Amino acid sequence: MLDNLRGMAVFASVVEHGSFSGSARELGITTSAVSQQIRSLENELGVVLLHRSTRKLSLTEAGESFYEAAKDVVSAAEQGRIKVNQLRDELAGSLRVATTPELGVNHILPALSTWMAAHDDLSITYLADNHYIDMIDERIDIAVRMSPTINDSSLSSHPLTDVRQLLVASPQYLRQHAKIQSPRDLNDHQLICIEIMKDANQIDLVQTETGKKTRIKMNSRIYTNNVFMATTLAKEGHGLVRMLEMDVKKELESGELVEVLTGYQLPSFVLYAVTLNREQQPAKITRCLEVLKKYFHAN
Repeated sequence: MLDNLRGMAVFASVVEHGSFSGSARELGITTSAVSQQIRSLENELGVVLLHRSTRKLSLTEAGESFYEAAKDVVSAAEQGRIKVNQLRDELAGSLRVATTPELGVNHILPALSTWMAAHDDLSITYLADNHYIDMIDERIDIAVRMSPTINDSSLSSHPLTDVRQLLVASPQYLRQHAKIQSPRDLNDHQLICIEIMKDANQIDLVQTETGKKTRIKMNSRIYTNNVFMATTLAKEGHGLVRMLEMDVKKELESGELVEVLTGYQLPSFVLYAVTLNREQQPAKITRCLEVLKKYFHAN
């Protein structure tokens, strides 16, 4: 099949140039190679396509009919090549982005909103889920993930920003409950558990000045698998909650939530944009990564 397609392309070129030599110059091959392609094609089809003379070439009746088909095939192949180049070099086609609902609403959409509006040839699908999404199975172009590290040789990771964890509560809750001055005071408080976190009710703290480490297992009676729910529960005074700083930035700025034990640090994470490991990424992926990096470096 590939030989036939090659032969059709050579045949169409010969007809357009009116000679084997003109076709050979365009295709960058020898005249004898062009002649061989035409002979092979004629043998395959069982018909003569060209009348050959010392002065010129002319199409046989079969050749005229076949030329129309050959032109269509060459044209279709060229259109396919153009479309592939557009997908590679231009911001067109589809882009699939996976992230969590919280990151998507609070950061990914604000980061990409203006960029999306400027490229209306790009079709974008957002998959927002707290569970791991297989990038190959779901045809994901970019996944935004929170992790200490990314250990997968099939993936390329692009660090976007460092993210702190905080222990926060509402001013109302802190007024109505025992003071929190040291890690052991947490034993007298309730933690709103976010079950998507590993060891959800375990609090690991490092004293900033001394480096002393403390691990506390807090009491919990309220559980959720959703960060938005946990944030609202904390704002309404139902307990402390362990959150990523970027997820409660607005609440901290407004005073709806405040950080407790500010002299201690919880383990931090890195926010990554992850792509499949390729030698050359399409322009739409490269540009999207640039926009995300710029947004997180500025915030």
